[in-house]
Amino acid sequence: MSGKLRKVRQTLRQRLRAYQARRARSKSRATFIGVTGSSGKSTVTALLGHILAGHGSVHVQLLFHSLEMLSRMLSRRPADVNYVVVEVSASGINSIRPKAEMLRPHVAVVTMVRLEHVSSFRTLETVAREKGALVEALEPGGFAVLNADDPHVLAMASGTAQRFVTFGESEAADYRVTGVSASYPRMLGFKLHWRGGTLDLKTPFPGEHFWLPTAAAAATALELGVPSQTVERRIETFDPVANRCQLVIVEGGPHFIVDSVKAPWHSLPLALDMLAKSTLGEKRIVLGQLSDFTDSDAKYARAYKSAREISNQVIYVGEHAHRSKASQSDRDSGRFVELRTPKEVSDHIRRTAVPGELILLKSSSNLHLERIPLAWTHDVQCWVPVCGKTEGCQQCGLYEVPFDQHREFVRQSKSKRRLQRFRRFFGR
Repeated sequence: MSGKLRKVRQTLRQRLRAYQARRARSKSRATFIGVTGSSGKSTVTALLGHILAGHGSVHVQLLFHSLEMLSRMLSRRPADVNYVVVEVSASGINSIRPKAEMLRPHVAVVTMVRLEHVSSFRTLETVAREKGALVEALEPGGFAVLNADDPHVLAMASGTAQRFVTFGESEAADYRVTGVSASYPRMLGFKLHWRGGTLDLKTPFPGEHFWLPTAAAAATALELGVPSQTVERRIETFDPVANRCQLVIVEGGPHFIVDSVKAPWHSLPLALDMLAKSTLGEKRIVLGQLSDFTDSDAKYARAYKSAREISNQVIYVGEHAHRSKASQSDRDSGRFVELRTPKEVSDHIRRTAVPGELILLKSSSNLHLERIPLAWTHDVQCWVPVCGKTEGCQQCGLYEVPFDQHREFVRQSKSKRRLQRFRRFFGR
């Protein structure tokens, strides 16, 4: 088949799937909820889905990077659910609008606007326009849930005739947050004031910055009519999203906070503040790759200076590890360690771990630092420095298989499943 013919067939398949998705969406009676923002949207999506599951049937979908992925979900979505909660992320300029117009949300949630994907967006205003496309696509009678503390998000209310509600620490917020407090091992708690009274929220999150996605999810659920007692109970029993400040406690070993999915520059002070406020004694920080690539040398150097002040040891790993500008005395004393691969970090921590110490793993997803705590409880064999997969190791599930054997392992697994289905069909 020629390349031109293959491209035509692919285009036709995409158009057919888009048609099927729009048709399925138009027939659905579910309430569709889209969540976007520069940070926190995965946690909002998962937590909101968990809350709504105590009130009705829910389909939750994280990490929609493409229109094709959204088309597949809409055309295959389980029937007869009450709510569909979708994370809508940006992959570039004008990438959200077509997804938003296909989703046609009844509710649009926007967490924050920060400068991300710098090479594409360049300015905060460009990011705001991109995220605002979700609000503009609201169905008639729908509403937006907006961050009252972020002027770029709050401005989205002026561009729509739909209803909107706000959340935040601002006195003017419809859902006002007070009393935010966390100092690991004491988890995040805060009060949420709204027209129905005050909720005393206890969460499973180790850092104070998680008040924002928690408040966004709670406000949305309450606006959708979920009883406040259900909201409080479901938040307290939520299992946080893997690798997004996920807590992994090794019996007789370290406590890991795994933040290995994203590392935009604006998120680093929040992660360091979380570590600084912990009441545990020994603390270490492992820093991989930051997501923002402008002025890299200065940012890695500033990050080391901040991390050094709150931890006993800082470990830099990956191709940018040399950018720390750590002093020779810090290197000689072991205050700073420069390594190249996650396997080297894992081996180093295994040799030097102190029971009960707190270790923050902070990086973009390319290094898959989640393998480091996994190696304490599993026989991790996949240690390729950069595998190219965007999903976490837990979702991939192949971390106990050497990377060069993944393809053959998957092929054999598929063959085994087909054989099992064949035997079941013929009653053997």
